Amino acid sequence: MNNSIQPGDTVAVVLKGSPLFGRLLSIKGSKAVLSFGGQRRDQGLPLRDLIAIDPEHLFDASELPAPEQVQDSAPSARAVVEAWQLLEMDQPGGMARLSLCELGELVLTPFNLAGLAALWAWLHGDQQLFRWRRDRLIQPLSREERATLRRQRRVERQAQQHEQRQLVLLRAERGLSDDERLELDPVWDERFSHWIQLLKDNPAAVGSDLDLQQWSAALSIGSDAADLRQWLIVRGLLDPNEPIGLRGSVWSRCFPSDLVEEANRLVALSNEERPGDEQRIDLTHLATYSLDDAGTREIDDALSLERRDGVDWIWIHIADPSRLIDIDSPLDQEARRRATSLYLAEGVMPMLPLELAAGPLSLRAGQRCAALSVAVRLDDDGAVAEQRIARSWIRPRYGLTYTDGDELIELAPPGDEALSDLSGLLMLRMRWRLSKGAVMFDRPEGRFRCSDGALTLQVIDPSPSRLMVSEAMLLMGAVVAGFGQEHSLPLPFRSQPAAELPSSDELDRIPEGPARDAAIKRCLSRGMQGTRAIPHFSLGLEAYVQATSPIRRYADLIAHRQIIAQLSELTPMDEERLREVIDDLYDPLRQSIQISREDQRHWQQVWFAEHHNIVWSAVFLRWLRPQDRLALVHVSELAMDLVGCVSAADPAPGDALELRVGRADPVRGELQLQLA
Repeated sequence: MNNSIQPGDTVAVVLKGSPLFGRLLSIKGSKAVLSFGGQRRDQGLPLRDLIAIDPEHLFDASELPAPEQVQDSAPSARAVVEAWQLLEMDQPGGMARLSLCELGELVLTPFNLAGLAALWAWLHGDQQLFRWRRDRLIQPLSREERATLRRQRRVERQAQQHEQRQLVLLRAERGLSDDERLELDPVWDERFSHWIQLLKDNPAAVGSDLDLQQWSAALSIGSDAADLRQWLIVRGLLDPNEPIGLRGSVWSRCFPSDLVEEANRLVALSNEERPGDEQRIDLTHLATYSLDDAGTREIDDALSLERRDGVDWIWIHIADPSRLIDIDSPLDQEARRRATSLYLAEGVMPMLPLELAAGPLSLRAGQRCAALSVAVRLDDDGAVAEQRIARSWIRPRYGLTYTDGDELIELAPPGDEALSDLSGLLMLRMRWRLSKGAVMFDRPEGRFRCSDGALTLQVIDPSPSRLMVSEAMLLMGAVVAGFGQEHSLPLPFRSQPAAELPSSDELDRIPEGPARDAAIKRCLSRGMQGTRAIPHFSLGLEAYVQATSPIRRYADLIAHRQIIAQLSELTPMDEERLREVIDDLYDPLRQSIQISREDQRHWQQVWFAEHHNIVWSAVFLRWLRPQDRLALVHVSELAMDLVGCVSAADPAPGDALELRVGRADPVRGELQLQLA
C-alpha cells in the first residue's frame, strides 16, 4: 500500500493496458476511488496500483486535463532523444533513475499536468528510449538494449510483412500455384488439414471452432461448413470431386510398393501347384458363364448348368483368393484393414492390388481358374433338394455383359440354351423365396458414373440376367449357411430381424410402385452380421452368408477359409476369434458406405447443376420433416429417391409432383429441389 498518496492527489495507473491519469477521491482500506478525465466513470481500484505523480503538489489537481489537452501536450521527438542522450552520457551503462516529474522537467515545454499525462502515455507506447521500472522510476535504455530492441522490432516487422503477404495470397479468389503453396508456412498446411478434418468429422462445429474464428475475418471465410468448403475448393486446397470422408481413410493411400511386389510375386506363382490344389475337382468341361457390367475387372462369380441323368444341377463358381493369399500375410492384413473394395463414380479403390484381383484371382474367360464351387439341385418347388461344395478348377468360356446375357436368355439359341435354362431354374428359386416371405424391390436403380471428366447416369434395370445372377448369389449364400449349420462351423452370417409390414388394406391404398415400396422399406430393420445363424427376413431365408465376393469383401474371404478348412479337415477359426474379426471390419465397412453416399451425393449436385432448367416428374413417397416441408420423392427418369421441398398442402404417397432445381452448387455441397 502506498501511504504517501492522499485524497485529492493526482495519480497515474495502467487500467486494462491503457495508461491513465486520475484524481484520488477517497481511500477505503486497500481500495481507492478515482475520478478520470473524459468519459470514464469513477472507479474503485487497488491502492497498490496507483502511482503518485505530484507529491510536491506543484499542480492544481482540482481539474484533470481533457483528452484533447493531453494529446496536444505530447513531448517532441527531439526533446526525448536529447534527454536520453544526456542521461546515457552522464550515466554510462544507462543506470540513471528518474521520476515521471523529473523526466517531465527535461522534455516538456510547458511543464504542466497535461504534459505529464501525455508523457505517461508516451512511456507506455511504442518507444525505444526509456523503460518504466517496477520501482516506479524511469530508466534510459542502453545503446546495446536499443540495438537489440531495434533488431527485435525489425524481425517482428518482417514477420508481420511475411504474414501479410501470405494473407494476401490466401485472400485471392483463385487456386494457389505450387510456388505459392511453398511460400506458405508449414503451419498453414496444419491449419488447412485441421479445417478439412473438421468438415469431415463435425461440419456442424465449423462456426464454433476457435482456430477458424481467429482467421475467418482476415481470410473472408463465412461462418458455416458450406462457406469453408467453398473457400478451400476455390484455392485448390480441396478437390471438389473427392469425398472428404476418403481423406485419411484406408483407401486414400495406394498399396505400398512392398505389397505390390508381393502381389506380382503371387501372380508369377499362380500357374504353379499350390497347397490344396490336389483336392480340386475338374469342372473345366462345363460351359461356364460370367456376367458383369462392361468394364468390370474383379470377376468374382460364374455359372454353369450340368444336366446329369436327366437332372439339372446349378453350378455357382466363386473365385478362390485363399489359394494365393495366406491368412495374416501382409496382403491379407491390408485387405482386412480395407474390409471391402470401394466403388466411386470415378472408379474402384480395390481391397486387393488389381495385379492380383483382376489377374489370377478373377474368373477370366478362356483361363483355367481356381474356384470354390457349389452344385445345387432344386425340387419342383424351388427348395434345395441336394447340394455339394468343393474346391474346383473351371474354365469360363464366356465373359458376358448383362446385355449379352439378356439376349441369350431371351433368344435361347439352339445349342446354347444353358443360360436360358439357368434363368428358368433360378426364377423358380425366387418364387420359392417369395413363398417364404421374401420382400422384393425389382425397380430400376440410378447411379452416377464419371469417366474422363464425362458424367453419365447409369440406370440399372432388373433385367433377366441381373435377376438370375442375383438369385444365384443368394442361393450360394443359403447353401454356405446350411453347410455351416450342418457342421457347427462359425461363419459370418447375415441376418435381419422380422418386421411388421403394412397390412394389405394399407398397401392397397398406396399406388403400386415406388410409393408402395417406400412404405414397406420404412418398416424393415437394418441387416446385421454375427457368428450365429439367424433368419434373414427380407430374403426369406432361415440362414444366409455372403460368400460370393471374396476378392472384394473380406468377410466373404473369411467364409471361404472356414469352408475350405472344414473340407480339408483342418482347424477353422473359432467363434470368438471370428467375432473379433467381424468387429474389426465394422468401422471400415461403415466408412465405405458413408464415402460412397457422399460421392454419389456430390455427383448428384453436379448433375442437377448441369440440368437446372429441366422440370422433373416425381412421385411423393413420404414426409421427412413436415414442419420444414421436406419430403422424400421418387424421380422415375433418374431412378432415384431424392429430398425435395414440397409446398403442396397435403400430398399422399403416390401423388404426382413436378420438381425443379432451386439451387445446385457442388462447390458448396448444396442441392435444393422444390415444386415447379
